[in-house]
Amino acid sequence: MIPWRRVGARRRPRRPVTSGDVYGMIAHMAAPAVPRDLVARLVRDLKRRGVDYADVRYEHLLHESLLVEQGRVSSVSLHESAGIGIRVLLNGSWGFASTPHLIPAHLKRAVTQAIGLAKASASVNKRPRPLASVEPAHGVHRSRWTIDPFEVPLSKKLDYLLWANTSLLGPEAVTQATSHMDFYKRRKLFCSTEAAQVEQLLIESGAGLEVVARHGNEVQSRSFPNSHNGALAQAGFEYVKQLDLVGGAKTAQTEVLQLLRAHPPRPGQTTVILDPTQVVMQLHESCGHPTELDRALGQELSYAGGSFLQPECLGTLRYGSPAVTIVADATIPGGVGSFAVDDEGVPAQRVELVRKGVFVGYLSSRESAARLGLAASGGAMRAEGWDVPPIIRMTNVNLEPGEATLSQLLHGVRRGYLLSTNKSWSIDDKRMNFQFTTEIGWEIEDGKLGAIVKNPLYTGITPKFWGRCTGVGRREDWRLWGIPNCAKGEPMQLMHVGHGASYARFDGVQVAPAR
Repeated sequence: MIPWRRVGARRRPRRPVTSGDVYGMIAHMAAPAVPRDLVARLVRDLKRRGVDYADVRYEHLLHESLLVEQGRVSSVSLHESAGIGIRVLLNGSWGFASTPHLIPAHLKRAVTQAIGLAKASASVNKRPRPLASVEPAHGVHRSRWTIDPFEVPLSKKLDYLLWANTSLLGPEAVTQATSHMDFYKRRKLFCSTEAAQVEQLLIESGAGLEVVARHGNEVQSRSFPNSHNGALAQAGFEYVKQLDLVGGAKTAQTEVLQLLRAHPPRPGQTTVILDPTQVVMQLHESCGHPTELDRALGQELSYAGGSFLQPECLGTLRYGSPAVTIVADATIPGGVGSFAVDDEGVPAQRVELVRKGVFVGYLSSRESAARLGLAASGGAMRAEGWDVPPIIRMTNVNLEPGEATLSQLLHGVRRGYLLSTNKSWSIDDKRMNFQFTTEIGWEIEDGKLGAIVKNPLYTGITPKFWGRCTGVGRREDWRLWGIPNCAKGEPMQLMHVGHGASYARFDGVQVAPAR
């Protein structure tokens, strides 16, 4: 646990909110009661109206976002949203409608609209849409946390962000310093015409920082503990305290200044070891997205394309080496892709996607599972909020740990690179050809880490790249990361997804300096 320190009054500006008292009242007010009876009546009404299937999903969300830049508070926001989404299956077609107004007239209008859309879709869609069976789920679920972040005083959060942020400043070369915190409290109630009824209360907390430095025309950046706001967990404020932003700020500042003087990597084929922060992005883009079954079936193409993992590949395609086992696990504590049931009532589960290098499973829904002839849904239907229908999304897509220490992965590498923290990426619309640039790298010479390198880029073809995986790090170095901004669908939905990884070694990888 890290110590706390108050920032001096002269360095701490007034926070930019209209009234601290009003903000505090909103942040600490009791959440509205979950409208169980109201949702139950909606479900009964839908059954009376003769739908084939329907579900009703109530959701209430609180999202607090804090941002500090250049030693000053830049923004403080508290967003609240609540409403009901209604999904209807009628004559083989779907209809969806939603409303934030929980009064009879608006709810009746939403039900009528959802049924009307389903009927209109059925007039042009003649293909039946059977659903894989599922036992109706019941119960109440609460994620794990020790300190409710919405009960922590705003001043304490800002003090700590300012402390971390000012730790990045000082050297003349540092041109930008940002630090942030985000907290989410989500209450959900799911009911269906199949008699499912599940309540969930989920809390997520996250924080991070970034420093940018410049010398002449050279600009470099370092993030901590991960880039792209990728330090988020299903946990309370204790997770933010454990991150040690102040200690991380000192490391990030040192490394960003070293990057200004560093050399780029030598181009050519070599051995690459990815640290967990970069394995996260590799998993996300080259395994998570292509295993979404709607992409493989051609139902999702317009945003980020389809998938090379076609149904005929299931159980036969060699996706990687025997060292590679990848799972989608919605049951793991702390994952932002964890839950009791997904947004169509399927219980959380652990689904193997790749087993010892062989592609064996998809992220699926009840409809897509039935279309492919699978026994059951993989429980991957999730919606960004109450006002949009659920689509197939990643849960926690993890590379299962091996047994190697980092020293063992380094052993025998005559020349290579250890790469950390994603900076940019590009991948084709089938999720095959890719390139990634990381914020930082280290030379490996004769099994030892050496000098820092700047702008390292590596490229590959997904199954060939994973096929060259010659070792995976041990459980002790394995870590679960949360990503708050996975984009998919039209209109676009941003989903929170998780990835767990340790170190991973790949031989014969093409490396070059990024331009």
